[in-house]
Amino acid sequence: MGKQYSKHQQKIIKNYYDNKDAISLQRLSELVTDLYLAEGKGRQTKWNQVVGVLEKLGLSAKRIEQLRKKDDPSMLVKVVEEIMAKEE
Repeated sequence: MGKQYSKHQQKIIKNYYDNKDAISLQRLSELVTDLYLAEGKGRQTKWNQVVGVLEKLGLSAKRIEQLRKKDDPSMLVKVVEEIMAKEE
């Protein structure tokens, strides 16, 4: 048996999925800022999180790998701008 959701819960779930890309893009923007400040193991953790968000946003594995190898947050800023331009 599946879980039954109230009308209110159904609306919240629907809104989440309707705005999933915008939420992921916001998260990516926050991670870019964190990457600028991160060092050592913390930086690797942030990159792992960035990769997860980029995959959710549909970026190709090849491009993600290139970004990670360069380890340059300014390149991620350009990716965020590209994705935002597509959203408009």
